[in-house]
Amino acid sequence: MTKFFEQYKHNVGQSSFYLPSDSLAKDAPEAYPVKPIAFYLPQFHAIPENDEWWGTGFTEWTNVTKALPRYEGHLQPRLPADLGFYDLSDRKTIERQAELVRRSGVYGLCIHDYWFSGRKVLEKPLDILLANPDIDLRFCLNWANENWSRRWDGSEADILLEQRYDPAEQDGYVRSILPAIRDPRYIRIDGRPLILVYRPSLLPDPVATFASWRKFLRDEGEGDPYLAMVNSFDDFDPRPYGLDAAVGFPPHNSGVSERNDRPWLRWLDRNYTGQALPYDYLVRGALKNNPADYRLFPGVCPGWDNDARKPGRGLSFYGADPVKFEGWMEQASRRALEASPSEAFVFINAWNEWAEGAILEPDRHFGFGNLVAIRRVIDRLNGRSDAADGRDRTGKRAGTSPFNFVRNLPAEVKRRVTRRMLSK
Repeated sequence: MTKFFEQYKHNVGQSSFYLPSDSLAKDAPEAYPVKPIAFYLPQFHAIPENDEWWGTGFTEWTNVTKALPRYEGHLQPRLPADLGFYDLSDRKTIERQAELVRRSGVYGLCIHDYWFSGRKVLEKPLDILLANPDIDLRFCLNWANENWSRRWDGSEADILLEQRYDPAEQDGYVRSILPAIRDPRYIRIDGRPLILVYRPSLLPDPVATFASWRKFLRDEGEGDPYLAMVNSFDDFDPRPYGLDAAVGFPPHNSGVSERNDRPWLRWLDRNYTGQALPYDYLVRGALKNNPADYRLFPGVCPGWDNDARKPGRGLSFYGADPVKFEGWMEQASRRALEASPSEAFVFINAWNEWAEGAILEPDRHFGFGNLVAIRRVIDRLNGRSDAADGRDRTGKRAGTSPFNFVRNLPAEVKRRVTRRMLSK
C-alpha cells in the first residue's frame, strides 16, 4: 500500500518536466510554417443524455477523478491545473482555452461533433463559439459518426444513442454544419473548408454521400470541401471513400496492439488486466505509417491512457513526457513540410482528452510542458535561434534511444524492463 501512495503522490505532484504558465510565450507565433490542429472533446458540461445514462451531473471529469495508478510508473490520475475542473457551457472557459491555443502555437482545434440523424448532443461549446465571433479561435469539425455505447467504443453492444443513416438525410450532416463552415474562423485548405469524418466505413454508401456533400457545398457557394478521414480501426486509405486525405490519430493504426508489457511491470493492483506499453514504442510505430500513394497528415499525441474510462483494463503508454513529445512533434512537423509546404498540417490527439490521458492543457504533473513543447517546435521552424531545444527543467535533453522512457520509472522496474528489451 505504501508504494501505491508514493505513486499517487508522485502523479499529482510536479515532475521535473513541470513548467509554469510564464514559460509559455505571451503572443501567437509570427507565422505557422506547420499548422498543428488539436482534437477537442466537448464532453465537459452536463447534458440530459449523460444525466440519464450515467447519473446526474456526469461529465468527463467524473471518470478523470476516479482514476488510480495500476502499476509503478503508471501516471494516474491526471488532474487539471490552471484551468481547473472547467465547465464548457461557460464562455469564459472557452476564451481561456483560446488564449492558450494561440500562445502555444497550435493553429486551431478540430472539434468532435456529435450528430445523430438531426439530433445534436454536446453542441454547447460550438454554439458558444459561433455566437461569439470575438473569440479568436480557428476550428474545424470532425463528425463522430459512430454509435454511443456503454463501452465507449462505438460498438453494437448496449447502444445508448444509435447512428442511423437515412438515405433521405444524405446531406443532413453537412447541412447542419453550414453555419460553422461560413464562420470566418473555420479552417480551410487552399480555400476549401476542412471536414473530417471519424469512421467513413460505417456509412452505407460513403462515395455517394461525400459526392453529395461536395455538390451541396458548391451549390451553397462554399466551394469543393477538403474531406478527410481519421486513421482508426485499421482503416488507412481515404481513396476508396472518395476522400482527399487521411489524418493520423495515434494510438490508432500505430501497430501497437500485439505487445503488452504488463507482466514485466510491478503491479499496484493485482486485478489489473489492461495493456501497458512504452510511449517510445508508440512513437516509433506511428512514424512508420508514412504512405507514398495517398495524402496522410501526420498525427502525434502527448500521451495516451484510457484507464480512467476503463478502470483496471485500459490501454496505457507509460514514460510519456513533454520532452519526448517535443521530439515527436518536430519529426512529424518536418515530415509534413517535406510532403507539402502548402498543406503542412499536423494533428494532435488531443487538446483535452483527460479521460484518455491525451492532454495538452496544463495539469498538475507537467504544467504547461506540452504546450511549451509545441511552441518550441514552431519557433525553431520559424528560424528562431533562441528557441530552446527539448529539455526538462533539470537540463535533460530529448533523445532518440528506445530506452528513453525507462528513466522515469522506479529503479527495480527500470532493471526489469531494460532486461526484457535487451533480450529482444
